[in-house]
Amino acid sequence: MDATDEAWAGPRVGDLGELAVLDRIVRRLPAGSPVVGPGDDCAVVAAPDGRFVVTTDMMVHGPDFRWAWSSPEDVGWKAAATNLSDVAAMGAVPSGLVIALAAPQDTPVAVLESFADGVRLAVDALAPGCGVVGGDLSTSATFTVSVTAFGDLEGRSPVLRSGARVGDVLAVSGELGAAARGLSRLFREGVDPDGEPSRAATIASGADLDPDVARQRRPRPPIADGPVAGRGGATAMLDLSDGLAIDAGRLARASRVTLSLEADLDEVALHGGEDHGLLATFPAGIPLPGGFRRIGVVRERGASDLVRGGVPVATTGWDPYADWDGAAG
Repeated sequence: MDATDEAWAGPRVGDLGELAVLDRIVRRLPAGSPVVGPGDDCAVVAAPDGRFVVTTDMMVHGPDFRWAWSSPEDVGWKAAATNLSDVAAMGAVPSGLVIALAAPQDTPVAVLESFADGVRLAVDALAPGCGVVGGDLSTSATFTVSVTAFGDLEGRSPVLRSGARVGDVLAVSGELGAAARGLSRLFREGVDPDGEPSRAATIASGADLDPDVARQRRPRPPIADGPVAGRGGATAMLDLSDGLAIDAGRLARASRVTLSLEADLDEVALHGGEDHGLLATFPAGIPLPGGFRRIGVVRERGASDLVRGGVPVATTGWDPYADWDGAAG
């Protein structure tokens, strides 16, 4: 029996009740350094310069993850990482997470404990010093996670999507395409003869050991590069959650510019999502900070949001309403 099997064994949440389940979860989560942590009706988190950034995101079993393809620890990691990335995209340092879980009554308590372990591992790896300062438990027919993340701007102005200027350098930090390649392989090889996600097929095909599948399960966004970009003069920035092309289009429209790609990027790098890298613009002539690398330049607003060699690039990617048909991953 491996760790995933063990998580699905043992007492169920309905057997123990909310207080006992909460106690098992909270002891596994990173505490951070809130003024007041879990235990009261609200946590109290410091905002040193009087401002903070806040974001929220949901993960629902079916459209966002499948137990056949991801362990509870994977889901905890991903839930934390995707929200930490949004905070970093504003140039802020992650300072706290609030997590709400709704789980079926027959969910093993070990699943929630493993989920909490995944949150802790992600925070320790990506945003040391951040902690889980509160949350909620409820019951639902569908396992649902909602994470709210807070970030400290350290006295700087937030980096918005709307600040790109003509002549700026377009740059990216993080991977492009790995998570989409991993998901594509899962849909090809991690399914049973009826096309349903299958853990057995995932293991038998070798997809379970694919580094791209690992990135789909546990993205590694360059969290530290967010505040580094803010300190380094970034004029605009956003998280690449839905794919480079579609997110570049959002930045272009917000800034009323056209983005011109110079890098030779394949279709998966352009349109695949869930890598959670950072796309930013910087004034020309300054060294790119952190792990950012140049992929293009900002042009005056034209007929298209995104071009390559003067040819329009479709600003398409993951859209949960357009793409979800009951079979998405």
